Amino acid sequence: MILAGEIGATRTRLAAYDTEGNRLQCVVEKIYMSQEHASLADILPQFIRSEGIPVHSACFGVAGPVRAGRSKISNLPWVIDCKELAQQLKLASVGLLNDLEAYAYGIDALDSKDFIALSEGSEDAEGNRAVISAKTGLGVAGLYWDGFRHHPFACEGGHADFAPKNDLQMELLTYLQKKYGRVSCERILSGPGIKHIYEFLRDAHKAEEPLGLRDQLAAAPDQPALISKLALEGKAPICEQTLSIFVNVFGAEAGNCALHYMSTGGIFIGGTIAAKIEKKMRDGEFMRAFLDKGRMEALLKDIPVKIIVNDDCGLLGAARYTLVQKAFRAPSRAAD
Repeated sequence: MILAGEIGATRTRLAAYDTEGNRLQCVVEKIYMSQEHASLADILPQFIRSEGIPVHSACFGVAGPVRAGRSKISNLPWVIDCKELAQQLKLASVGLLNDLEAYAYGIDALDSKDFIALSEGSEDAEGNRAVISAKTGLGVAGLYWDGFRHHPFACEGGHADFAPKNDLQMELLTYLQKKYGRVSCERILSGPGIKHIYEFLRDAHKAEEPLGLRDQLAAAPDQPALISKLALEGKAPICEQTLSIFVNVFGAEAGNCALHYMSTGGIFIGGTIAAKIEKKMRDGEFMRAFLDKGRMEALLKDIPVKIIVNDDCGLLGAARYTLVQKAFRAPSRAAD
């Protein structure tokens, strides 16, 4: 039995997986609101006691950089230490991955129905891959291709500098610099980022805020979700313009990732936002921004670009990591 976790600033998802060969079967899953708990160590006993799960191995994907087996969650005051978790769970070791690295491990565990193709790319596409995922924050991971298999690796590309492409985006950058100083891609490509774009359009008088919408947003439990919903329904031009800017910047940054990692094997768009705004992601704006790389456009046209619509990808990846590590640690039996 494998205990897998996806630890984010908003929610902590824990799941137990049974294994049949290399296949993973989810036995139970629970979601905890991260802000309501002091640490992951506080949540684990609740899950294990309530579900009665015997844990034989464990791995957690966490929304923050992992260094020497420790991670400080980027948007949460938690420090997670794999040695402390191993001691708590009475295991020899516990896997601790950046959440996008776990996400990258999960890709090969998915079925064709778990993807929406924005571009099919070349029929013989092969090589490195990259994952970019917008949720509460922006995450990026790479997958190095050695000629036989992909090797996921973590990075913190979501915190790279935002690069505006036109005059309006330059004004957005200036607006955010006055509020935050340095502006990373995450300031725009995230749930809070959607709200930042909306506020810029309103405050800079680039679009008119309809009467009553400010009160509606103030009462909404998830303001970015409401902005996106109104945009998709065509009920508020300011929301439509917000989502248009978001998708344009998203496409441009995904294209940057493709160039950084030479991701000829594919770019995978993760996170709940992309799946929820599928209609806007497919209207052409994302791919136009993705391909707008001058002399590199022909290269990018050959790269498959897909949205991951299975929200379990990170959990599956954390569980799959334990199988991969076990397989590579196992002694060879070729001589038996």
